[in-house]
Amino acid sequence: MARSPAHRSKPGLVVVGGTRARRALGAVWLVGAGPGDPDLLTFRAFNALRAADVVVHDGLVSDEILDLAPRRARRINVAKRKSRHTLPQDDINQLIVALALDGLNVVRLKGGDPFLFGRGGEELLACREAGVECHVVPGVTAALAASAGAGAPLTHRGAAQAVTFVTGHAAQGEPDLDWVSLARPNQTVVVYMGVSTAGLIAERLIGAGRAGSTPALIVENASRADERRVLTTLAGLAEAAQGVKGPALLMVGESMAMADTVTATPEVAETLSFERSSR
Repeated sequence: MARSPAHRSKPGLVVVGGTRARRALGAVWLVGAGPGDPDLLTFRAFNALRAADVVVHDGLVSDEILDLAPRRARRINVAKRKSRHTLPQDDINQLIVALALDGLNVVRLKGGDPFLFGRGGEELLACREAGVECHVVPGVTAALAASAGAGAPLTHRGAAQAVTFVTGHAAQGEPDLDWVSLARPNQTVVVYMGVSTAGLIAERLIGAGRAGSTPALIVENASRADERRVLTTLAGLAEAAQGVKGPALLMVGESMAMADTVTATPEVAETLSFERSSR
């Protein structure tokens, strides 16, 4: 992918011998790497990677995808984990801007999609404020991969007329969500970063009126070789989430009963067996 030429210079950056130095600006590409399987990478993301001078990447981006970048490209890991950040977000913003101002083609490689709980909006604004050209390349978000892999549609006639993506993580306290709206039947609620708060989420949804018997699917490491699925109910969500170690999604809704999984809690296995035999 050819980089668009830029002939602007950042005023006042470098003055040598009374003459303002002029250097072409680089550009930033906010690239969605998808859920991990390199086969789910888009052509545009692949082309952006191939043209990168430097790749600033999340910790969840697979090595198979990172290896698509040129060998000459510098890699910078800015991995985030709960309560443990390699770099704070403000520092990441400053880093990608500084690299672009130095004339480099920067790929900010993010798991999933940059604009879905990826903080891509903050990085885009930082680039705009600095006068740096910024492009956004969408990626396959984990919920789509988890749904497809499990054969459990996010929307399904008669079972799920809507789907809502929410985050189960909050900087302080519990997530500020509209529990009453999320508790309505015949919709799918997908919770990102919700494993540690699975009990609270289930409690709030049930308290707002969602049936405890509503099917719930946990998908760990969606699309990867070590993907694992656990089918349970909303009432059993907290217990089922206790054995989850890797990044995972919580997916609550009637259509999750269609999930193809060999791991189901006993009460769900019995319910599904009855439902399938009666069809």
